[in-house]
Amino acid sequence: MDKEARYAGYEALVLKRHAHGILEIVMGAGKSANGKLSTADDRMHRELASIWTDIDKDPETRVAIIRGEGKGFSAGGDLGLVEEMARDFNVRARVWREARDLVYNVINCSKPVVSAMHGPAVGAGLVAGLLADISIAAKTARIIDGHTRLGVAAGDHAAIVWPLLCGMAKAKYYLLLCEAVSGEEAERIGLVSLAVDEADLLPRAFEVAEKLAKGSPTAIRWTKYALNNWLRLAGPTFDSSLALEFMGFSGPDVQEGIASLREKRPPQFDPSSPF
Repeated sequence: MDKEARYAGYEALVLKRHAHGILEIVMGAGKSANGKLSTADDRMHRELASIWTDIDKDPETRVAIIRGEGKGFSAGGDLGLVEEMARDFNVRARVWREARDLVYNVINCSKPVVSAMHGPAVGAGLVAGLLADISIAAKTARIIDGHTRLGVAAGDHAAIVWPLLCGMAKAKYYLLLCEAVSGEEAERIGLVSLAVDEADLLPRAFEVAEKLAKGSPTAIRWTKYALNNWLRLAGPTFDSSLALEFMGFSGPDVQEGIASLREKRPPQFDPSSPF
């Protein structure tokens, strides 16, 4: 296969090749001019799930960098897609499969991944941001797992990696309360590898990527494989969290969550839930 034909179908993600076998993945490049965040619509969600298997098979790529462009790293899921998931079982099942594949494909991608997060970091983009082998955040970045605010369980990547990175007590605090974590605080608690000034974010990410690219490919990739067995051990925990999240999309709380986000108000969830 021609090395560029491999990526010919990608539209939501912009891919740029750099020296030393570094592949830059840019989310939201088409929206940067108007300052909007990159939201995980149908195409973005699908491409974020599949890109890692293509990178894994790409002999020209030694390291991948994922970043956002414009106002921030990534927004949450597109509300139109969330509404489709809430009313259509087939859409819900498809997105569940993509969400599962996104997590496992990042974990199983043999090439090292570096993330560079600035501004808000939410949703499907955050999955790759925190599962990256080296995660770098601007000190002013705002990392938010927004699931409970929406009215569904914190699925996606949260249960598989947050307790391992920052401990169960901090994971529960931020995931249950849907509190934002600054990049500076994320580094302090171990949620990200590094926190830097925003002006230094991309230069540092490329510096790290270049060091990885110049290292022993087998040593680095096999070390990643072995370390990620900690995440594979948590696979059943992740699978149950994802199933519970998607069961929530068929319930009443997500309807209130969607309405409150559209109306820009706090949600008023029914406290009489039997669960």
